[in-house]
Formats: sequence, C-alpha cells, structure tokens
Amino acid sequence: MMERTLVLLKPCTLQRGLVGEIISIFEKKGLHLCGMKMMQLDDAILNEHYAHLAQRPFFQRVKSSMEAAPIIAMCLEGVEAVTAVHALAGPTNGRNAPAGTIRGNYCMSCQENIVHTSDSHETATIEIKRFFRPEELYDWHPATFDYLYANDEY
Repeated sequence: MMERTLVLLKPCTLQRGLVGEIISIFEKKGLHLCGMKMMQLDDAILNEHYAHLAQRPFFQRVKSSMEAAPIIAMCLEGVEAVTAVHALAGPTNGRNAPAGTIRGNYCMSCQENIVHTSDSHETATIEIKRFFRPEELYDWHPATFDYLYANDEY
C-alpha cells in the first residue's frame, strides 16, 4: 500500500553536515519526496510532538537537543513507507543499531541519533499534519516509478 511518513533530520545531522548524505539514503531506497522544509522547533511543537515523553526524566534533554539548531522535516512516500523508513533508521540507540542502518552507520547516541521517523501509519498521519500544511505537500509522479515496483505492488 502506498503511504506517506514523516522524517525529521535532527539538529545533530545539520551540525555534522550529514543532511545531503541522509536524504540520499532515502532517495536511493526509492522513497519519493513529497515535502521538505527547514524549521526551528519551539516549546509548543516540541511539547506536542514529545507529549508521550513528558513525564520521563530525560524530557528536557530531548527538547534542548531538538532546539539546538534547525531541523529538516521531510514527508516521504512509498509502498509501506513507514516500515521501510523505520527499518532504514534502525533502533533508537545508535550504539545498538546494526551497521547498514542510518543510526548504525552515523551515530553513537540514543538522543543525538540523526533522525526521527514515524513508528506507525497512524502516527505518521498525525505527525505529517503537525509539521506540514496541505499546500506544502506535493503529489507528483517520479519518472523512475515504474522501475521501483511491480505493477501489482501499489
């Protein structure tokens, strides 16, 4: 099933000059970019986005990290995009992430772990609306589409 998912390239990704390299991983996989923007996160959006962590002792550390520099928000599309993107990212803790995943290849931290990815289709729908207005998302057909999937996969 064709679906959309959210990816946030965290401030550590910008600080380390890895933005282009990380975006290219998703593109090389065959995921389709529907929207992308740079933004500085504030308390309001961070409190909403990380509400599920509000009672955890590391909540303020998460917020401080995500406010340290701008982020790049991306909406990616593909067949089972949520699962594919989440697998590419690897486990949250970079020290435990296998080589070949983004976190396994590019980080040693649980917090400074390069990307945030939606963990379910439902979460992706909510998160995309949190970071993008409808007019910031684009429907377009990549020329390579017919070479990414068999015609009965989408």
